[in-house]
Amino acid sequence: MKPRINYATVTPGVYDAMDALDHYLAACGIEESLLHLVRLRASQLNGCAYCIDMHWKDLRALGETEQRLYGLDAWRESPYYTERERAALEWTEAVTFVAEGHVPDTLHDEVRRLFNEQDLADLTLAVATINAWNRLSIAARLTPGLYQPAKRSAAS
Repeated sequence: MKPRINYATVTPGVYDAMDALDHYLAACGIEESLLHLVRLRASQLNGCAYCIDMHWKDLRALGETEQRLYGLDAWRESPYYTERERAALEWTEAVTFVAEGHVPDTLHDEVRRLFNEQDLADLTLAVATINAWNRLSIAARLTPGLYQPAKRSAAS
């Protein structure tokens, strides 16, 4: 497929705005690996090849196992995820498919057992942000496979 839109050239403000959200999320206190797991799952749900490639590579750079990455699409049937990760993944799916179920109160109550109010607000922003990135990337037909994760120091 041929790329359609080069946001950086046509309207760099798009990336500036989205990057500001990502900078906030990087400092919000939710584990970086969990944020990337949520981003990868939403990207799978939305069919965003560029973002799947990116967050898979980011998770591998953080030391995530192939087994957990391969199992993510069937996380409910896979024993590799913590209770907190499962709650975040369930929340991710509900917020991503908000038009289908409007994020039920029962789910909110379950997730709140594992996330305080601020963390839940930040998790919701993370889901909303990756959904926006997915839509921008799919509409622009960004080419998957080119992304390289940032080099990490041994102390990271």
